[in-house]
Amino acid sequence: MTTYVLVPGAWHGAWTFEPMARALRRAGHEAYPLTLTGIGARKHLLTASVNLDTHIDDVLGLLADEDLTDVVLVGHSYGGMVITGAADRAPDRVAGLVYVDALVPENGDSCWSLVDRHQREWYLEGTAAGGYASEPLPFFDPRATAHPLASLMQAVRLQGPPAASRTFVYAEGWGEVSPFGPVYERLSADPSWVAHALDSGHDVMRDRPEELLEILLEAGARAGAGVPAWG
Repeated sequence: MTTYVLVPGAWHGAWTFEPMARALRRAGHEAYPLTLTGIGARKHLLTASVNLDTHIDDVLGLLADEDLTDVVLVGHSYGGMVITGAADRAPDRVAGLVYVDALVPENGDSCWSLVDRHQREWYLEGTAAGGYASEPLPFFDPRATAHPLASLMQAVRLQGPPAASRTFVYAEGWGEVSPFGPVYERLSADPSWVAHALDSGHDVMRDRPEELLEILLEAGARAGAGVPAWG
């Protein structure tokens, strides 16, 4: 049995991963879709002080409260920042990382530094009246809520080596707007990664749930066996 913690992207809550969590549970695994502070069902906690560290602490708190070990952290989009930081701070609890069309930061990177002008325009054009949150884009699911701007600007600080099992899922279907094409090309050539490309829009969980489920199950099996990508 594998335990998965599923971290959504910017503006989105646990609901974006809930169908996938149910599928993982039906397959005999544990799954915890997470809503980050200040977003979705926790939007009442949105303040100017909510940042990337806050969201990393959300994951660390869940791992500690549930006493979870050998976990596969799954991050979508901005969630890649969060799972990277959480794995670095709790390496004894994390066995694998899966980046679902997600940011893959190194020490000192921020969401802002890793995206291109399209995403930066989205962040700033949607800045709410208070100046510390970015409103969801008009074409998002109506459940999407404002996202704390500080979390998109703060750099991640990393100290240790990454989890042994690392998987990247690239969504090919959203074209030139995607910042992840070069990431996929780089990681495909790196033997320490398993990289997949799917004919999907950015919301892979919605567009290609069956394919993503198989990828997550495979990543869980590799992490549970302690097998790195090159093993």
